[in-house]
Amino acid sequence: MRIISGKFKSRRLNAPKNLPVRPTTDMAKEGLFNIINNNYYFDSISVIDLFSGTGNISYEFASRGTKEIYAIDAHFGCIKFINSTAKDFEMPINTIKSDVYKFLEKTALKADIIFADPPYDFETEQFLKIVDFVFDRNLLNEEGVLVVEHSKQTDISTHKNHSYDKRYGGNVFSFFEHLE
Repeated sequence: MRIISGKFKSRRLNAPKNLPVRPTTDMAKEGLFNIINNNYYFDSISVIDLFSGTGNISYEFASRGTKEIYAIDAHFGCIKFINSTAKDFEMPINTIKSDVYKFLEKTALKADIIFADPPYDFETEQFLKIVDFVFDRNLLNEEGVLVVEHSKQTDISTHKNHSYDKRYGGNVFSFFEHLE
C-alpha cells in the first residue's frame, strides 16, 4: 500500500500479513481523492474512517493536511498498526477500537467526511444500517458526505440520501448527502 499524494506522497507502508483487511486499491483511492479534492479543502475538514483496517484512507487524508481524523476498527491489530504508523509519521489520527455499529450508536462526533469500507460480503441491509445511523444520528456536517465502499454486486442506491456512485474496476463508492 502506498500514499498517493501530499506530504508523504509515494511512501510505502507494509501492514502485517495477519490483519483481516482488503485495502482500497490505488486506482480506486486516487479516483476517490480526486472527487474529494474538487469539493473540500483538506486542511479544514474532519474525517471519520469506519472499518479503517490498515488505515489506508486515514493516512491519505493526513498526508493531504487533514488535522482531525478518527479511525474506527474493532480489530486490535489494525488499531495497533494505525497507532504505530501515525506516531512514526506524526499524523493526527485518533484511533477508536470499537465495533462500528456500537460506535455509530453512541458517538457524539460529527464530521465533514465519513468514509466506510465494510467487508464486501456484508448483506445490503448491513450497508444500509451504516447509512441510516449516520443520518438518523446527524453525524454528518451540513455540507458533508458519507462515502461507502462496496463491490459492484451490492446496490445501496435505494437509500433516500443516496447522491451518486463512482465505479473503479470491481470497487464502487456510493456517496450520500443531506438532500433537500
